[in-house]
Amino acid sequence: MNYPVWEIYTFGGGFFIAFIAIVHVYVAHFAIGGGLFLVLTEMKGHRENSEQILEYTRRHTKFFLLLTLVFGSITGVGIWFTIALISPAATSSLIHTFVFGWATEWVCFAVEIVALFIYFYTFGKMDKKAHVKIGWLYFIFAWLSLFFINGIIGFMLTPGKWIETGNFWHGFFNPTFWPSLIFRTTLALIFAGIFGFVTSTFLKDDSFRKTMVQYCAKWLLFPFLFMVISAFWYLKSMPMGSEIMIVERSHEIKSIVLIFITVSSILFISALFMAIRAPETAKKPIAFALLFIGLLYMGSFEWIREAVRRPYLIYNVLYSNSIFKSDLKRINEQGILKTAKWVNIKEINDNNALDAGKDIFKLACLSCHSVKGPMNDIMPLTKKFSVFGMEATLDGMGKLNPYMPVFAGTRAEKSALSRYIVEGLHKNHESPHIALKKSLEFQMPGFDDKTDQYVLLSWNSKGMHFFSDSDKSFSLIPPGNTLYACLIKRGEIPERVFDDIEISYFIDKGFGQPSKQVSFWEFSQSLIGKKLDKDKGISGNPLQGTMKLDESGEIFSADHLPVVPYSEEGSFNPYPLITIEAKDKTTGQILARTKTVAPASTEMGCKNCHGGNWKVLGVTGIAQTAASDILSTHDKNSKTNLRRLAKKGLPVSCKSCHIDSTKETAKDSGRLNLSAAVHGWHANYLPDRGADACYNCHPDSPNGTTRSFRGYHAGIFDCTACHGAIEDHALSLLKAELGKNKKGALRLMKHLKPQMAKTVDEINPRIPWVNEPDCLNCHIDFQLPDNDDFSAFNQWTSVEKDLFRHRHDDMYALRCTSCHGSPHAVYPAASIFGNARDNIQPMQYQKSNKTLGSNNCKPCHTVPMEDEAHHVNSLK
Repeated sequence: MNYPVWEIYTFGGGFFIAFIAIVHVYVAHFAIGGGLFLVLTEMKGHRENSEQILEYTRRHTKFFLLLTLVFGSITGVGIWFTIALISPAATSSLIHTFVFGWATEWVCFAVEIVALFIYFYTFGKMDKKAHVKIGWLYFIFAWLSLFFINGIIGFMLTPGKWIETGNFWHGFFNPTFWPSLIFRTTLALIFAGIFGFVTSTFLKDDSFRKTMVQYCAKWLLFPFLFMVISAFWYLKSMPMGSEIMIVERSHEIKSIVLIFITVSSILFISALFMAIRAPETAKKPIAFALLFIGLLYMGSFEWIREAVRRPYLIYNVLYSNSIFKSDLKRINEQGILKTAKWVNIKEINDNNALDAGKDIFKLACLSCHSVKGPMNDIMPLTKKFSVFGMEATLDGMGKLNPYMPVFAGTRAEKSALSRYIVEGLHKNHESPHIALKKSLEFQMPGFDDKTDQYVLLSWNSKGMHFFSDSDKSFSLIPPGNTLYACLIKRGEIPERVFDDIEISYFIDKGFGQPSKQVSFWEFSQSLIGKKLDKDKGISGNPLQGTMKLDESGEIFSADHLPVVPYSEEGSFNPYPLITIEAKDKTTGQILARTKTVAPASTEMGCKNCHGGNWKVLGVTGIAQTAASDILSTHDKNSKTNLRRLAKKGLPVSCKSCHIDSTKETAKDSGRLNLSAAVHGWHANYLPDRGADACYNCHPDSPNGTTRSFRGYHAGIFDCTACHGAIEDHALSLLKAELGKNKKGALRLMKHLKPQMAKTVDEINPRIPWVNEPDCLNCHIDFQLPDNDDFSAFNQWTSVEKDLFRHRHDDMYALRCTSCHGSPHAVYPAASIFGNARDNIQPMQYQKSNKTLGSNNCKPCHTVPMEDEAHHVNSLK
């Protein structure tokens, strides 16, 4: 950060380096291989006593001199000029580290120049043995130039032991020195043959032209095997991360590798064709085509070499934005603006945030990215992001995909850069979230505690079922609400009723009822993109029907009802009501009636990072833009073809690969379960955000449309009190997967720092939907917590039946949710769609929204209770 920035927004730094360097390196390799080509061809002429070969060599030398010494020298100076402006820190570091290496290379280059001038101007005028010696002298010093430059260039990719020792020789003879030297030498010989094709195809004598073309073809064919072997050796000598980037991770690098392999095959086949079967009229066009292909070949190799260093200019030493790795901690503490010398803004405030963001962009981004330019254009790469999504991307940089450097700077600087990219470059200004605050009226079911003999209790299993309405692209979670119910006969000793009764349910009017304009099913199908059976839902259960006893035989249930939060009129209501009725099978008499919410929401904040807007009514749902981007991102990072399948009408369910942890088989055990994969991935992009990380994905934001966390606890603490911050939440899930030898967990855990524990070791592993926070962690002996430090995190239920939604009272008579309400919506709950909606049964049976039976056991007991039966402290 000690140098000014060359502001080239349109082209970015990479364009000029790539353009000048590839051309120069192409010519420079020819200068080496071509030197050997000259001296061996001259020796061939003397050996065969052929004036034609010697004349060809003399003319080729002139072409060689003009191209390598004149043009090559100019482009060489151009490289120094360009890298000094674009990457001054790297240039300075290489000069100071290898000053004597550079000096030696420049001496070699000076000898090259003198030797080549002597060789050309004395051609045919000097004793032939002496002239050949001059040719050998040129080649030896040209190759020595490669020798010294190769050590320095190899150091940038593999510094090796130099990082620990700082020893010149450790840096110079680095792990890739020898494979790179051999590989580049073979390239130089191949390029000598390519340029030889160009000059030999202009020979007038047909027979001699054919002879020389065949001779040049050998220069392509013979080094080819050595090039392949050295390339493999080169690959294996790279750092593990670089090798993985080439072989596995980076789709971009793999594409260039494919070009390199393809061009290799073309060069080999073309050389054979030129030597054996090419018509005379085709040889000259093929020669020039090969000249261009050679440039492409050199470019693809150099591009791969540069790319596998990412995110470094000097591997593990200097990042691509010229920030030394050793300075990263200091910059993160003090800020990139305060540590940079060539910026005007040192402190960020509301008035200068965009200008500060622009300065940070120049320091952190401009060395690689252009703005509306031909290479690494930042605009299409960031077009989809909101400010939140851009900041999350900066949070995740350099973690799961290491080809970008980690962001260096403070949280305020990260926010300023995000604003500059989104608002300054894209001119995107986000609209405020539309919160639908509408109290929906309904008729409260009646109850007379003097005459009614039965109490009917019903609740939802989870308190909120949120699901993806993007099934044309993928299905993360399908619609599916599960309702429970129990019928109690009131008395001095109340009794649960199971025999000779039927408990039925139906969704209230407006949800699931036929309409003259459009049926609910047609409307919901158009919104969630999934064909729903009008009579039977996705699970096989209709939206009205009869409940059945579950497997335990102690509760009535209707499983996975396909409730969606849209009415037939097109309005949004994540809390539709379902009426529950219990009747005598013999007489048909209705014994009791109540209502309960079937909460369902599609307010999943994928758009915050994946682009697009809300799908439905401007407040909820995953639009196609976001859904497609999710698939593209998954394809890029996991090497899948999900988007192509979706376009063919074959969307997949995420659970088809990331199965439920409780249903794993040996065949599937290599993949992370869905909860671990989703939270583990996103935790790397949403660190240090507390509950805000939850709010931007789940429908529980206190400023959102659904506000699913609406129970009594919502006014006391947030999600993190029970589940931990997203880092903690993810680590607990990933540790369980790591215990099953799923190596993918390690990659996701590597950069996660616990927020509610001191170390990762302190976090207890857990299986989703089995090991969850336990209410009794805070409510010891069913009492109020004795302090304000509310935390149920890291103390999990041991088995699924201990979950709050499955747990029973001490008498095994009722589930906890019967009286307390559903998870995340315990009584008294507050909803922006009407506070009474989530408190129907307390309001119906005791005219109070508090826990059913609190300070009043009369809903079920017809006489005052003196002893605590359901659990200790229940009368308090």
